[in-house]
Amino acid sequence: MNKNPLHIVILAAGKGTRMYSKMPKVLHEIGGKPMLARVIDTAAQLNPQKICVVIGHGKEQVLEKVQRDVVWVEQTEQLGTGHAVKTALPHLPAEGRTLVLYGDVPLTDAATLENLLAAAGNEVGLLTDVLDDPTGYGRIIRNGGKVVAIVEEKDADAAQKAVKETNTGILVLPNAKLEGWLNSLSSNNAQGEYYLTDLIALANTDGIAVHPVQVAASHLAAGVNNKVQLAELERIFQAGQAQALLKAGVTLRDPARFDLRGRLKHGQDVVIDANVIIEGEVEIGDDVEIGANCVIKNAKIGAGSRIAPFSVLEDCEVGSNNHIGPYARLRPQAKLAADVHIGNFVEVKNARIGQGTKANHLTYIGDAEVGRKTNFGAGTIIANYDGVHKHQTVIGDEVRIGSNSVLVAPVTLGDRVTTGAGSAITKNCEAGKLVLARSRQTVIEGWVRPEKGDKK
Repeated sequence: MNKNPLHIVILAAGKGTRMYSKMPKVLHEIGGKPMLARVIDTAAQLNPQKICVVIGHGKEQVLEKVQRDVVWVEQTEQLGTGHAVKTALPHLPAEGRTLVLYGDVPLTDAATLENLLAAAGNEVGLLTDVLDDPTGYGRIIRNGGKVVAIVEEKDADAAQKAVKETNTGILVLPNAKLEGWLNSLSSNNAQGEYYLTDLIALANTDGIAVHPVQVAASHLAAGVNNKVQLAELERIFQAGQAQALLKAGVTLRDPARFDLRGRLKHGQDVVIDANVIIEGEVEIGDDVEIGANCVIKNAKIGAGSRIAPFSVLEDCEVGSNNHIGPYARLRPQAKLAADVHIGNFVEVKNARIGQGTKANHLTYIGDAEVGRKTNFGAGTIIANYDGVHKHQTVIGDEVRIGSNSVLVAPVTLGDRVTTGAGSAITKNCEAGKLVLARSRQTVIEGWVRPEKGDKK
């Protein structure tokens, strides 16, 4: 049994006024995931006995968007970080230790926290940073190298403001002392709040050592207070993901213009051009090339496929050796077999398309089952919606659909059917037949085209 069990408290009750948003600050995303969700996921890697998340402003939105197996604790009044941790006290036992994290500090990694926990042992651990410009941060006050206090910016004198070692807010505390220390806090300061940082002085008074650990890089403990800082951390996060993919063998034409907002599983010799966005769960096979300005979300792309620029793929499956785009859109439940061509301005939704089928220009295929080696002429659409219900279209193998045809669902075209250009197909077509469904061309004799009169 662990003699020093770990508990984690994540503070996430603030409004985030400087975000200028109706959404609680901790729900703003980094890499396609709410900041709070990232912090919870990192905390879970430490295998704590319990994770408590203190929420307040916009709690309904937080509970709806961040669904994790944690203890939710409401802070009804925002009276400072010390007060926030105090609200979680009923869920913290007298033994073990508590790690305090923040829902708006999204890039702290497990390795940093493990180093802090190892340094703290059964005493107090404090994560610090050294900044060229420490303005706005609490200063670490030392005496003979020993940390004796943290002074907030608004309470600091000139000498203290000159200190560049700052408090990140992340600290480890012994549970045996936690309740007594929290009850001893005072709000007699410039903010009129109960500072968690005042616990450092209390630890010194009680003869409990404070073990400072300097963070390896500032972004690992950087908080978000406004959209500028959110954007800065997003670029740092994306740069890290791009570097990891490059090291794993993926070719990124421009690593600075690539976003991964989810998880990417990839094969060998994958090439991704500039301004590509990957979202959700994406799997890419060997020898896949993705052109510039594509958006790929929750998709599986088979080996050897080429996704041309400006294509959008969402909740779909692409077989091997497909050619998609440019300007193609694969919508949810599009499932393409091998050797399929989906060309420019072609949209596919809720349709299964067989091997070798081609729709190269200006086509809509929705709610359909399409066989092998079928060809859609330019301008073909499946009229699948009657205004109330969606209807199914079944198209066989080696069908040739003439340009500018309309297939009015529900309808079935047998194998090797050919439709004439400009046909409106409303009835089932027998296999091997040529089908025309258009009015006869007529010349109106004696017709005079109206023209505008001469301008005077």
